[in-house]
Amino acid sequence: MTSPNGHGTPNGTPRSVDPITLRVLGGAFTAAAKEMAHVLYRMSYSSIIRESEDLGAGLYDAQGNEICESDTSPMHVGSLPAYIRGFLKRLQGNIHEGDVILHNHPFQGASHTPDLGIAVPVFWQGELIGFAAVTAHLLDMGGAAPGLNVDVVDVWAESRLFNGIKLYSKGVRNDDLWQFFLDNVRTPEMNAGDIESMIAACQLGRERFLHLVEKYGVTTVLDTAHDLMDYSERMLRKEIEKIPDGEYVAPTQYLDDDGRNRDQPLAVCVKVRVEGSELTIDLTGSSPEVPTGYNVPFEGSTLVASYVIVRSILLDEATYPDPVPQNEGIFRPIRVIAPEGTIFNPRFPRACFSRFNQVQYLADGVNLALAQAVPDKVCAGNAAHVHFLSYSGFLEEKGQYWVYLEVNEGNWGGRHGKDGLDSIACLIENTRNNPVEELDLRFPLRNERYELREEPIAPGKWRGGVGIVRENRFLVPGFLSSEAERHFDAPKGIFNGGNGSRASMIKNPGVEGEERLYSKVTGYPMQANELLQIKTANSGAYGDPFERDPQLVLDDVLDDFITLEMAEQDYGVVIDPQTMAVDQEATRRQRAAQGG
Repeated sequence: MTSPNGHGTPNGTPRSVDPITLRVLGGAFTAAAKEMAHVLYRMSYSSIIRESEDLGAGLYDAQGNEICESDTSPMHVGSLPAYIRGFLKRLQGNIHEGDVILHNHPFQGASHTPDLGIAVPVFWQGELIGFAAVTAHLLDMGGAAPGLNVDVVDVWAESRLFNGIKLYSKGVRNDDLWQFFLDNVRTPEMNAGDIESMIAACQLGRERFLHLVEKYGVTTVLDTAHDLMDYSERMLRKEIEKIPDGEYVAPTQYLDDDGRNRDQPLAVCVKVRVEGSELTIDLTGSSPEVPTGYNVPFEGSTLVASYVIVRSILLDEATYPDPVPQNEGIFRPIRVIAPEGTIFNPRFPRACFSRFNQVQYLADGVNLALAQAVPDKVCAGNAAHVHFLSYSGFLEEKGQYWVYLEVNEGNWGGRHGKDGLDSIACLIENTRNNPVEELDLRFPLRNERYELREEPIAPGKWRGGVGIVRENRFLVPGFLSSEAERHFDAPKGIFNGGNGSRASMIKNPGVEGEERLYSKVTGYPMQANELLQIKTANSGAYGDPFERDPQLVLDDVLDDFITLEMAEQDYGVVIDPQTMAVDQEATRRQRAAQGG
């Protein structure tokens, strides 16, 4: 399948909105999206939304074109246009004032089934002019295992499916549907609270949208929205045009397995083609679709990851001199090719619950491919995974489960002029870590270790980022599910930088019953007092380590990232063990002798 790459004229058609109104309304759009997200994460019950901010919020026109989005997880907000276009296939002509629409069908635009979408239509004088919509990851959606499902047979086994279903119709609540939904999940109280907060966020977005229309007029508001889309498109096309035309190929990377067929790595192949102001991401050659939930919805996830990584590289908000709104215009210059029947474009009814690691590899592949064309804008290979865990157990006294979802952070590869960032969400993830206090206070678990990994960092002119080690103990019997990566294929260094370190997951490390677990498990039983240790991957390095500033090498020694021996062997830097100072002359000789 090939993605659409044009919802309007490439150069944009000038409209009558003046520049000042554009800036004022542009700021109002952004503020509305951020306010919606704030309401959602402040009101939500579950820590995956409240602490990790695994959510998205935005305003959209009547066709689902994105007007603005919150600066939360980009995989969520960028997917909402596909959610809206997905449920419009069923509800076109049957959308009314007072409706609240529920949607999560991965073959109708959703990013994946646990990312529930809620949309509220916005009417003005009887005409549908847009939507306020949010999406967030719910704790449990009634699949085969609590919280997280990798090894399942099809899309029905992974979750309850909602395809354009109305929780409210013309303002009337559908109590039977609510009851059906909550009766078929393991965490009904948490889900109910989270959905109510999502509806509240959408209602706020609707109010903000209508306030702007009342103040400026519907024509001005919608013209402004589309002018800003055209502007964002022009700015991205301008940056694409600076890249020499050609094809740029990333090294093939390998996912560990599909969660059932062990020790059978899955290839991720990424090519980037640049032709004028058009950029194509070609995933041909990537692994065929798999019989588990380790596939990726094309519209809701494959496309979105592609849009996000291109924008991140070419329009980095921290370095780009002009503000460029995130909206539908960003999507138009980018085309994505993913053959049907592959992991990035599975055929119905393949399961696609666990799809985030694959799109992290996709994004990392785009980054590595473009290193050949824009070396100052990319970084070395990233941790590029979401070490995502579900801890759960049954509460007999309440007749429901406790479920704790934990997103464990990765890190960034070294980049031009800077070392990789340690212990932080990378690429398209953008979630916050779960604080250990949340785990200890609310769940029958105890965190016993949470720190940077002790293994050596990847050597380079700019070193790779450092992952984490985290150890959690079950206080009661329960279940573990995991979708993770990098146990097989370490992050890649570039420009002679070193490769990173692989991840691992071990039950009961260092004691009787120690067992190294695969990166993906589904409903794995854990007994009381059993300990789980995870280590996330260290990222790759950028540039020749013999070009690293010796003072930075000394800093790495003092920070316990490397040893004195590693400083000399990997960097050619000689440090006096007594004074802990760089021996400049000995370093010069060492680097010369080793060809540095």
